Amino acid sequence: MSGRATRHDHRRDADAGRGGAASAGPGTPSVPPTAEPPGAPGAAGEAGARWEGPADLRLVPPALAVWAAAAVALGLPGRWAAAVAVACAVPALALLAAASRPQAPQAVRTPRTTGRTAGGVRLAAAGGAVLLCAAGGATVAGLHGADVRRGPVPALAREYARVDAVVRVTSDPRTARPATRGSRSAPPLLLLDAEVMEVRTAHGRSARVRTPVLVVVAADDHRADWQKLLPSTGLRLRGRLSPPEHGGERRAALLRVDRGGAPRIVEPPTWLQRTAGELRAGLREATDGLDADARALLPGLVVGDTSRVPPDLHEAFKATDLTHLLSVSGANLSILLFLLVGPPGTALSAERRGLAPLLGLSLRATAVIGGAMTLAFIVVCRPEPSVLRAAACGLITLLAIGTGRRRSLIPALAAAVVLLVLYDPWLARSYGFLLSVLATGALLTLAPKWSLALRARRVPGRLAEVLAAAAAAQAVCAPVVVVLASRVSLVAVPCNLLAEFAVAPATVLGFAALAVAPVAPAGAEVLARIASWPVGWIAAVARTGAELPGAEARWPGGWPGAALLAGLTVLLVLLAPRLVRRPWACAVIGLLLVLVVLRPAPLTRIVTGWPPPGWAFALCDVGQGDAMVLAAGEGTGVVVDAGPDPRAVDRCLRDLAVTRVPLVVLTHFHADHVRGLPGVLRGRAVGAIQTTSLEAPPEQAAFVRRTAAKARVPTVRAVAGEHRRSGPVDWRVLWPRPESAGAGSGVREPNDSSVTLRVRAAGGVALLLLGDLEPLAQRELLRSGEVSGPVDVLKVAHHGSAFQDAGLLHTVRPRLALISCGADNPYGHPSPRTVGALRAAGARVLRTDTDGPIAVTGAGKELRAVSRS
Repeated sequence: MSGRATRHDHRRDADAGRGGAASAGPGTPSVPPTAEPPGAPGAAGEAGARWEGPADLRLVPPALAVWAAAAVALGLPGRWAAAVAVACAVPALALLAAASRPQAPQAVRTPRTTGRTAGGVRLAAAGGAVLLCAAGGATVAGLHGADVRRGPVPALAREYARVDAVVRVTSDPRTARPATRGSRSAPPLLLLDAEVMEVRTAHGRSARVRTPVLVVVAADDHRADWQKLLPSTGLRLRGRLSPPEHGGERRAALLRVDRGGAPRIVEPPTWLQRTAGELRAGLREATDGLDADARALLPGLVVGDTSRVPPDLHEAFKATDLTHLLSVSGANLSILLFLLVGPPGTALSAERRGLAPLLGLSLRATAVIGGAMTLAFIVVCRPEPSVLRAAACGLITLLAIGTGRRRSLIPALAAAVVLLVLYDPWLARSYGFLLSVLATGALLTLAPKWSLALRARRVPGRLAEVLAAAAAAQAVCAPVVVVLASRVSLVAVPCNLLAEFAVAPATVLGFAALAVAPVAPAGAEVLARIASWPVGWIAAVARTGAELPGAEARWPGGWPGAALLAGLTVLLVLLAPRLVRRPWACAVIGLLLVLVVLRPAPLTRIVTGWPPPGWAFALCDVGQGDAMVLAAGEGTGVVVDAGPDPRAVDRCLRDLAVTRVPLVVLTHFHADHVRGLPGVLRGRAVGAIQTTSLEAPPEQAAFVRRTAAKARVPTVRAVAGEHRRSGPVDWRVLWPRPESAGAGSGVREPNDSSVTLRVRAAGGVALLLLGDLEPLAQRELLRSGEVSGPVDVLKVAHHGSAFQDAGLLHTVRPRLALISCGADNPYGHPSPRTVGALRAAGARVLRTDTDGPIAVTGAGKELRAVSRS
């Protein structure tokens, strides 16, 4: 995703408001809001719902109009944005003028004509308001878009010009996930949002501007110095400008900073940002002594600091749709406000609870302190758009807590949308903003009704509300997630339910540690230690849910896939009342869902036909890379290479029901063979990792050593001539020979040092696995005499590239030639010449880019290859 993370801030904000009683007057005790036992459906809740009346949707059309107009105008040139604004404003003014014009007296006025006239006036006023809001959204968005495009920076970016710039940092540094590009893994980059204040080109031209850019830093030796930068810091940078990846973005350009050196600070951060930075740093220091997951998650849960979250934990949160816990959400603020104000519906009563009455605070003082907490929340978590969005949603929840009424909250949400989009029209194109609004709207509309329906079926009150909140948020957010990820999480609702009970204590304790850290670091460490218990539970829920075989289901991506999922969701909601009256149907559906998630191997094999019975060898589909599995017994497999993506190889091993790996053979240290190693180690018992003797590239060899040490798996080097056996499979290491890696050898490239195996798999199938050997090493291997006679299966070297030794192919004469390569890869793999030569030699050629995963079964005349595509 090129370092940009889309924040899915759909926190399950479940407020339990059921209405409350207002005070009769000064000094008069109020009537308790309910008298039934907790969890009972009760008449009070139902009466409260009826008393609130139907939802007030009058502000929803104006909010949608502002949103849509801003989203459209941001991608238009200035003149077209102005045309859209005028096209909306003119009819809006005409309709409003018509609605405000006094009606001429009529000689005869009947109730019917009076009603028609009043209805027409209301309709004209509403239409005028909607169009006027659309005009406002288009105007503001057009101005913001023009502001990004003005000045010399966009033109310099189109020319890829080198510049010397003074910038002001506007965000915390964040790390982009390292990308695997062929055999290399790009180093992790640091990304900072900033505004260019002054720019000077190589020709000496200088200009003062204020243009937003994304600063990209490949910092190696001074990474810690760059990571300490705070918003509002002024920097002088040298680098090259380039256009943003997509048009209509918030940023006018990318500024790739020259390598080497620490950041040159020309202006220190403001005292406010220094204070916020010290608080955040204090929280990080308080968590230093915790275990890895708690140390990574607690700062993210409290202030959105995800700098320590490892990729595997982030993937687990994505698989379980818990990523909203890793970003600042309105629930963070609402939990704190709930602690101050107390339970819903009691804030205005004499029996109000929370810390405010215990401290003797009046309602006015409570409101002031709540506002101060909101401002402090914005400052500490940074006043970025996502934080402002979270604050707005949190204040809406505060309104629910204070009044216990939901009818007035939909207009409040719509008003918040209007104000936020007018303040920052780029939110109109933000998926995070869309998810936040959808989730909040679902909690205000769907969740109360679903909660009452569950209570009516004797579900305990608190459980009904939490279940309804999680289901409602998931129902409306899942179609948007499909657009981004082309998958559906089948464990999202149960995982959110299990994590929900730990969120509040973790958040409160985390904020307490944040506040205490500057004055009492030891006390902050104690609070962080206590907070690590609920945080550890959340991490365990995410990891356990993600490790289930059917945690995620593939789904068509894009908006067509989203429309399909939304339609199925609506159909399910409509059928739900009928299904609940048929317990047997609910039981069958529940059982099917459990089977889909758990995917018992025998049942999966019957339904999907994968893996085929008696498979001896499998070539995983991991994109442009290699990952293979040799069957070594029930649930056991020897893994040869791990591919570039941990998720892909993990999914392949899950589909093969491999839970024990006695040995992982990494043929060489190129990224497309080793970067997926964490996926092999995830949730499996691994005996050892065997590698080649040439540790090149060194950064990938270091990655393998770090990953193995973290998992406490020993590493050994492959030695030519060694023979190993595991269950029904045995193999011999043919290459690299000790002299091939010597200083005087012509074989010193990582590809030519690939561990090459001759394997006899279950059933006597003979295989030759060549890694990425190039023609020079292939000829030396052939001359060594280690390769003689034909084989049943050949794993073609180097993804089927054109560089193959014809003599080796003629000698081995494979019956099956398998090629692992990625679809539409930029290298042209496999080469048509190589494929043609293999077919001319009598081999059946299969490739993962077109055939998907491939399994070999049988032996002798019964030998066959089965693909899953």
